[in-house]
Amino acid sequence: MENLKLRIADDVRSELSLGAGVHAVGPLKGRDDLLGLVDDAQAARVRFCVDRRGVWLTVAEGARGVHVNGREVRRMAMLRVGDAVYVDGVEMRVVGSTAPELPGAALHEPASDATGDPRVVLRGVGGQYHGRSFTLEQPRLVGRSADADIRIDDPSFADRHARLDLVGDDIILRDLGSAEGTLVNGEPMRDALLRPGDQVVFDAHHRFVVEAPVRGRSPGEHVRDDGERVVEVVEGDDVGLDRPASPWRLPWLLLAALVIAGLLALLLLFGSG
Repeated sequence: MENLKLRIADDVRSELSLGAGVHAVGPLKGRDDLLGLVDDAQAARVRFCVDRRGVWLTVAEGARGVHVNGREVRRMAMLRVGDAVYVDGVEMRVVGSTAPELPGAALHEPASDATGDPRVVLRGVGGQYHGRSFTLEQPRLVGRSADADIRIDDPSFADRHARLDLVGDDIILRDLGSAEGTLVNGEPMRDALLRPGDQVVFDAHHRFVVEAPVRGRSPGEHVRDDGERVVEVVEGDDVGLDRPASPWRLPWLLLAALVIAGLLALLLLFGSG
């Protein structure tokens, strides 16, 4: 998986690299109001465990006040890029090593009038739309106005905050003049080219994940709900190694079938005598 970072208190200068391994986070020595990497296991409030499966958050025994996307976590939680983790009231966001893509020329192309792929959806994973899905076969308006498809009734939220639509196979987030923009995978964005698995947050609380068919997958791969392409590995196999079928496999199967047939014939012959 890509190299991830942990951004503390929305400060680009306060980023911790989340490479493979275990990263203990707690109050820095002499500064209880600041969080960072700590060597003292007793001082750790949480640990971020990173392996090829993803990022896991574990909460130290006795620690309280740990939340992921507004929900309290007592023991363990699996994280995705864009998740917000609160420890001792300090916000940390899991971000990627690179910012989300900009739409480029696709931003200036009109949305297609034809009905798009109904399998392209925005699935709510937090806020008032948790558990609901919005298909993107037609443009979807996000805002406070009564005609918004995804309506967020907050006095400080723009009437027309943003629009999501399809341009060909591209999923485009278009800003319509909002004051604060939108979080895409933990990064503040105005316009963005969205990919399956991207996490989009409106007004800090309303979280969605983009879901769409992934084209061009290789056999033996599956897609998690965070959109990461993962090669299925059998115990003992080399990670990511595609093995061609052995040319000797079919002859061995035929030989085994002939032996079994012969044994059955002998059994019937001598058994009947």
